[in-house]
Amino acid sequence: MNIIRWDPWDDLATLRHEMNKMIEGITTRRTSPKLGSDTVWSPAIDLYETDEEVVVKVLLPGMKKEDIDITVADDLLTIKGESKQETETKKRNYYYREMAWGQFVRSIPLPAGLKPEAASAEFQDGILQVHVPKSEEVKPKVHKLELK
Repeated sequence: MNIIRWDPWDDLATLRHEMNKMIEGITTRRTSPKLGSDTVWSPAIDLYETDEEVVVKVLLPGMKKEDIDITVADDLLTIKGESKQETETKKRNYYYREMAWGQFVRSIPLPAGLKPEAASAEFQDGILQVHVPKSEEVKPKVHKLELK
């Protein structure tokens, strides 16, 4: 009968390898079965609030404003678009590819008390900014008091 030695470090190395594969699968682009071979991706956003408005900044490098559709409902901002892949036919040897191409839809819940009908958007240098003003009821009212 052979004696088999158990090495816990081998099991930990295997576990680490499997977790790295799982995380890599989450963070890299993925193919949607509903959309065929198009890649579904989600652009990065920043959302912040000032005394006057809520601002959403969306990172859309390489896109044109004609390819972006923006709607604001009562408490939901929806941004749709499509990033088109380069059509150059030169033969390439890719070593690593992270650039995402294809359709995206990003829905961002907004706080209550905004005026969606007064929202505005601007697109410059690959950054989309959506400004949604607050209604008068939710704007902070500041009263300065004089000391006696």
